[in-house]
Amino acid sequence: MIEHHFLCPYCWQGVSVLLDNSIARQSYIEDCEVCCNPIQFEMRFEDLELTDFHVAPIGQ
Repeated sequence: MIEHHFLCPYCWQGVSVLLDNSIARQSYIEDCEVCCNPIQFEMRFEDLELTDFHVAPIGQ
């Protein structure tokens, strides 16, 4: 697991998440720990290193 910091696409607060780098491609939805809005996470790892990370708001 690695810690990664990003800005919430709703409240623009700095947030950190723990990412499981043992899975090469991931996509999931998780709520922002600050404003509780749902965020779509997409990420990719190569040789356990984060190579692509993207967050997007979910239309409500």
